[in-house]
Amino acid sequence: MVFIPYVAKPIRAQVLTLREREFVDAARQQGLGPVRIMVGEILPNLSSTIIVFIPLILANAILLEAGLSYLGAGVQPPNASWGTMISDGVHLIPAAIHLTIVPGVMLVLAVLGINVFGDGLRDALDPRARVKVRFAKVRRSASEASPAPAAEEAS
Repeated sequence: MVFIPYVAKPIRAQVLTLREREFVDAARQQGLGPVRIMVGEILPNLSSTIIVFIPLILANAILLEAGLSYLGAGVQPPNASWGTMISDGVHLIPAAIHLTIVPGVMLVLAVLGINVFGDGLRDALDPRARVKVRFAKVRRSASEASPAPAAEEAS
């Protein structure tokens, strides 16, 4: 519930942009109803945006839970939580610093891994990103095929 406004604003903005596109006008001209246009035309174009937000929400939820557990308002001690482990290890830092460092590093690695996965997923699902990569490869291969200017001056 906390993250609904975080996700709803960019999705709404994209829906408002998509509803003005030509393919939506063409669907209206074919006589499709608003629900059919939303499900058949707009939702498939939103799927990559929605899928990208899932890892971000998951990472934020993990950090929120760990923070609440650290403060004592989250998961209670019989159950394991990185925030609880860090909180318990703070008092033992002079004797056993690893009791705080290891759960903290694992928390950072988990959130970082989820964010990297989300970025990779966005790159895999975004059709515009594929076009950019394809053009970059074409430009690179064209520049490799042409002789270097220094080689022409030497001959």
